[in-house]
Amino acid sequence: MKASIPPPPPAVPSHTAVPFDSTAQLMTEITHQLSDRLSRIGLRGLPRRDPAVRAPDTSRPFPDAPTAREVPPLVAVAHGSRDPAALRTVTALLDRIRRLRPGLTVRLGHIELNAPLLPDTLAELSGPAVAVPLLLARGQHAGRDIPAALAGAPHLTARLARPLGPHPLLAEALHARLEEAGARRPSAVVLAAAGSRAPESAADTARTARLLSDRLGGVPVLPAYASAPPHGGPPGTPLSVPAALRVLAARGHHRPALAACFTAPGRFAAQCAAAAPGPAAAPLGDHPALARLVLHRYDQALAARSGCDHDSAGAATVTV
Repeated sequence: MKASIPPPPPAVPSHTAVPFDSTAQLMTEITHQLSDRLSRIGLRGLPRRDPAVRAPDTSRPFPDAPTAREVPPLVAVAHGSRDPAALRTVTALLDRIRRLRPGLTVRLGHIELNAPLLPDTLAELSGPAVAVPLLLARGQHAGRDIPAALAGAPHLTARLARPLGPHPLLAEALHARLEEAGARRPSAVVLAAAGSRAPESAADTARTARLLSDRLGGVPVLPAYASAPPHGGPPGTPLSVPAALRVLAARGHHRPALAACFTAPGRFAAQCAAAAPGPAAAPLGDHPALARLVLHRYDQALAARSGCDHDSAGAATVTV
């Protein structure tokens, strides 16, 4: 007689507890379940990624981040001078701007007298660009010559920023140059600027003089112009530097300081410094405040494109 084989036990659902006959079976089951759960968990508790799905490339910029091509270059527009120190000074200013904003393309173009001339610089660019005049007041160059050069570049969509002055950062740079010249507590100051026949130029320079006076604690600052007639002109004609010095001398200020409202050395800056009876400040050059002001005007022009700029009067878009 054959021994009967007992039938297999009925299947037990996986969620039902199964009794174990020995400690070995219990440990085996624990190990099996733990291995199964760990296989479903990735590093730091994150679900394991399907090998067929590629990980994102974090070395590339985010889709919404602007690339270098999308950031318009800054075209700094200098006047130009026969003084070789002018080009060196403007180049130093642009180098400081590049250090302040790495990755921004900064190019130089001159209105006259120096290479590269503005039309040549514009010819090497494409797409959008922002032209920032390195001029300290409005005038014919900012209102006519630079817009004409931009309009003559039909391959560009160019934004023209405001001239650098008037602005508190300009007054900060002027004040610093006066202190470097030894005029820490002047009794009076002549603010020497190039000048222009445009009435906006005189208004801008007069406002810069007020900002500098405030910076000096109320010291009188008289604006004067290198291009004005030395011995005066018809009523309403801006004062020349010699005429401004005579006005201050009549008020008892015989050795006023001279603040040079010039970006770089040149004929006008040298002429004004030679006339000064007291300390004469150097042109603004690559002063950090001036570099920050150039970038501020650039940012204003960009903001005005989207209607976000509330201080962009005088900026214009030239689309041809």
